[in-house]
Amino acid sequence: MAEKKSRRCVIVGGADIRDAAAVRPYLAKDDYFIFCDSGLRHMDSLRSKPDLIVGDFDSHENPRLDIETIILPREKDDTDTVFAVKEAIKRGFDDFLLIGVVGGRLDHTLGNLSILLYLDSMGKKGQIVDDYAEMVIVSDAPAYIDDTYPCFSLLNISGTAKGIGIYHAKYPLENAEIPCEYQYGISNEVIAGKRAMVVVGEGKLLLIKNRRLS
Repeated sequence: MAEKKSRRCVIVGGADIRDAAAVRPYLAKDDYFIFCDSGLRHMDSLRSKPDLIVGDFDSHENPRLDIETIILPREKDDTDTVFAVKEAIKRGFDDFLLIGVVGGRLDHTLGNLSILLYLDSMGKKGQIVDDYAEMVIVSDAPAYIDDTYPCFSLLNISGTAKGIGIYHAKYPLENAEIPCEYQYGISNEVIAGKRAMVVVGEGKLLLIKNRRLS
């Protein structure tokens, strides 16, 4: 049976969450939580319990809780996190928050960032939050950054990003292109008292809104 589409799905991975107090405010009581394998170690610090557990349990023992659990084979194409996203889409979710998915192993971090591209391509809403920042894809719709963020960065991780506009920022752009080979959209700042806007005419950009710098 499909879940209510208006309910957000939070997927918890096994990457380090060193400052859970900074992440907890992003969580809501009615979120649907999927914990992936070693993401289970974050249950206490996040003060949240899983609605679903998925994993091959190569990095965390199966807790065998009285909670729906999908045990995956260790040899597979999808990581536990990717499987969790696909399973949530099957269950009718359109809005996703991923935590504990960046940091540590670079291969897993880059793979998990690509999940945002996957969700965007399916018309789903996706966001990654870690100890320092919020990450979203900018494509068809404008994105906004208020001046409470010390800085923000725009990265091309999809291969094409043209017709880029950045407004109300220290380093504005108009009808620009950011190629993968030259990532010059790092560490921009919102003009004090303003709300920056980013638009992309063709392609996609990864927007990283940094809550703190160190």
